[in-house]
Amino acid sequence: MIRIVLLVFVVVFLAPIAVSAALYYLRNDIADWRSADRSSAGLLPPAARHPEAVVRVFSARTVSWRGIVASHSWIVVKGAGDRAYRRFDYTAWGMPIWVDRFVPDGRWFGSVPEVIFSADGPEAERMLPRIRATIAGYRYAKIGDYRLWPGPNSNTFVAAVMSSVPEMRANLPATAIGKDFPYDGRWIGSTPSGTGFQINLGGYLGLTAGWVEGFEFNVLGAVAGLDIRRPGLKLPGLGRIGI
Repeated sequence: MIRIVLLVFVVVFLAPIAVSAALYYLRNDIADWRSADRSSAGLLPPAARHPEAVVRVFSARTVSWRGIVASHSWIVVKGAGDRAYRRFDYTAWGMPIWVDRFVPDGRWFGSVPEVIFSADGPEAERMLPRIRATIAGYRYAKIGDYRLWPGPNSNTFVAAVMSSVPEMRANLPATAIGKDFPYDGRWIGSTPSGTGFQINLGGYLGLTAGWVEGFEFNVLGAVAGLDIRRPGLKLPGLGRIGI
């Protein structure tokens, strides 16, 4: 039985990370973060020409070798009639919550972001008060609160905001290490989408089951599982593979 468990762990957790590492080195993505591209990826229209309210959740592979296993997530919002976007990141530099430090849809040190959630118009406008309130009252907002692993990190922050707006019906990628950290202090509770439940031990070990999130197993921050709503596999390092 022990051998079977070890074999499953190697195949499901270690092998995908090894493949992700090989792909990283084959792409030769080893870049100096100071000179890495942080320009717009063209995923948002000019704010001044888009009068409607906007809510976006983005995620991109982290800088340098850490991108083998992890991604960074952030939130962009705009109220109706506003002529500029506001971007919120949670980082290890200075005060953890950074506002408008980076281009709203910018590449994350060379990595092109993917859109995790998108809403415009009245739908987005209804979400904004809760998003802003959650950011303003975030419990890990002091200097020194940020922890790269197992959290609270950027993905913990975004998961907390998404939990305040369950109608987003979205889930951060399997590479978003830290998304399962108990941002509300509870080790048992509902998923951010409100469609299932989570059990986790401080972000080190956990289980998630929900319609939006699917089935996810968290081992030391690495996530593997099944996507039920849109059939696919979730693998550490590689992320989601499927429809």
